[in-house]
Amino acid sequence: MTTQTTTTGLLPGLLPELEVIRADFPILERTLAGGLPLVYLDSANTSQKPQCVIDAMVDHLEHHNANVARAMHQLGAESSEAFEAARDRVAAFIKAPSRDEVIFTKNASEALNLVANTLMWATGDLALGKGDEVVITEMEHHSNIVPWQLLTQRTGATLRWFGLTEEGRLDLSNIDDLITERTKVVSLTWVSNMLGTINPVAEIAARAHEVGALVVVDASQAVPQLPVDVVASGADVLVFTGHKVVGPTGIGVLWGKREVLDQLPPFLGGGEMIETVRMERSTYAGIPHKFEAGTPPIVEAVGLGAAVDYLDHVGMDAIHAHEQAITGYALQGLATVPGLRVLGPLDVTGRGGAISFELDGVHPHDIAQVLDSRGVAVRAGHHCARPAHARFGVQSSTRMSSYLYTTPGEIDALVEALAYTRSYFKVG
Repeated sequence: MTTQTTTTGLLPGLLPELEVIRADFPILERTLAGGLPLVYLDSANTSQKPQCVIDAMVDHLEHHNANVARAMHQLGAESSEAFEAARDRVAAFIKAPSRDEVIFTKNASEALNLVANTLMWATGDLALGKGDEVVITEMEHHSNIVPWQLLTQRTGATLRWFGLTEEGRLDLSNIDDLITERTKVVSLTWVSNMLGTINPVAEIAARAHEVGALVVVDASQAVPQLPVDVVASGADVLVFTGHKVVGPTGIGVLWGKREVLDQLPPFLGGGEMIETVRMERSTYAGIPHKFEAGTPPIVEAVGLGAAVDYLDHVGMDAIHAHEQAITGYALQGLATVPGLRVLGPLDVTGRGGAISFELDGVHPHDIAQVLDSRGVAVRAGHHCARPAHARFGVQSSTRMSSYLYTTPGEIDALVEALAYTRSYFKVG
């Protein structure tokens, strides 16, 4: 495998401290069966965790473990302080105007379901019914399709969507026909988890706001690799998940404008989301606690706070530049593999680090298994994006995805393993 140092100078934009960063991630040092080094190219699925995140979570469990907002003792106070400090860190990371606009969920899927369900129960300007429309896109993750299908089915509203161009970008040629006075919600991904496409969310949001529509942005693939300013994005609600930003699983984030969150009814009922409870009826706490019923993901929030601190320390502009450099290098390498077709934009500008592809004559699951036998971890399947696959006439694909710790040598290992795969299956 090509060493990282032999290629770094040829790739402007790579993080200069890449070897130091890799040392922060203990899992990257492990070997697999047969003594093979791990080549981890599945970060769009879940990112690896730096030692500082692991340490922060272990320290909390070892020294500060208690429930939050309930226990009237020193451990409870320390745990509550750590949990709310994590909210402060996340708010600063996404440039939220107020910490109270940051709500912790268990993942982005729950956050999107929270929005869709509370809109179904909403009254006044946010209420949906027959004649109203919700607009999504053909490149969405299932988490940003199914909740809106359920919402429109249950309210009588209509679901519409943007199609895709041959290049794998949103077809905005009919934006004025799709987003009209009937549109109540526009929900879209910022960065496609399958195609890697970076969408012009601010432009689409501006059109949606012209007709008074609510804009929901799935930023699960954007927050890990782009500098994010929630206000500049044009979103009214934005969600992402912790495990893709070098944080733990089991925690997600929902940011929403205060005026929107104040109008939405509670999603789950239980402890801590209430103001008063009587047998006849209850009144509810203000945001963010109105949407955080029960014991929250405390240690996961602590880990997420440490994760965004880590990314801030590296610098999101630098991470984005690194992703572009590695992605460009990967696209060049994949272009040398006969019979391989990339699904999505081939221009590195305007795309993220997830690259899905098909290889003539070989099933994606077979590709992934052969690559795994050579130490290269990728994803195979429909990546929870069946409609996007159908648009390009394929049932599934293989996906490689890089991150701030990915080296050019790892891309070389992927390309070499794909060449081996072709010979293994006697393709061509």
